[in-house]
Amino acid sequence: MNVILLEKINKLGDLGDQVKVKSGFGRNYLIPSGKAVSATTENIAKFQARRAELEKQHQETLASASERAEKLNDINISISRKAGAEGKLYGSIGTVDIVEAVIDQSGVDLAKNEVRLPEGPIRDIGEYKLAIQLHADVSATITVNVVPEEES
Repeated sequence: MNVILLEKINKLGDLGDQVKVKSGFGRNYLIPSGKAVSATTENIAKFQARRAELEKQHQETLASASERAEKLNDINISISRKAGAEGKLYGSIGTVDIVEAVIDQSGVDLAKNEVRLPEGPIRDIGEYKLAIQLHADVSATITVNVVPEEES
């Protein structure tokens, strides 16, 4: 299936590229989410007419993502959880917990789909450097300190 990309997508292509994708990926993800349209002659003509508007929109989202990345790069958050004597957490810390901590402690907006946990949820006490993917071209790094909860 050939599609025209309406935004830059990692490992696939840039705005306006015509790419060949598997039909399921195109029909079930790219087209319904508004990231692409099928590459028919009619859609190609419509895209060429809207190209300037889409490129301007792309530049605006890139600029706002860069601005957010500058704010996020300096963030050092702390999350406290109950833990065992050997440093293992009772439970885990996932993307939702990290997003809530960032918003509460710094006030910077963040979505859970922007947080990258390549090794899965955090299950131990310690300091972690996490990647935040704000845009296909923009990423930031935050530091998360997981500390044991004080017992009273």
